[in-house]
Amino acid sequence: MYQKMLVPVDLAHVDKLEKTIQTAVDLALHYKAEICFLGVGTNTPSEVAHTPKEFEQKLAEFAKDCRARFGVVAMASAHISHDPAIDLSKAIVAQADELSADLIVMATHVPGIADHVFASHGGYVASHSDLSVFLVR
Repeated sequence: MYQKMLVPVDLAHVDKLEKTIQTAVDLALHYKAEICFLGVGTNTPSEVAHTPKEFEQKLAEFAKDCRARFGVVAMASAHISHDPAIDLSKAIVAQADELSADLIVMATHVPGIADHVFASHGGYVASHSDLSVFLVR
């Protein structure tokens, strides 16, 4: 049913993605699907990496660790953006299409009052992607 899943990850908050990653792993094992971990980084130094090249290396290492830990087929795709906070939602939708994914599995938060004014990343992706989107709280 699913062959390739896109899983956006924030390397600065991997500890908060355990449930999302486990959900993606379970689906990948069940459907014998590939996982593509997407990281959206910046050209400027951040708490994760000093350069885009270092960001790509850290993301690739994360995918490699997941392959070894869970026994899934996993790869990494780094997208460098001028402003990841603003471009994140659009980058996820665009990268899912570019990578020929057929499912997006991503973390989301419990909706709050701010979500009535500002769209959440998960809400934007679910509304603007033609793919199935699995939001994990």
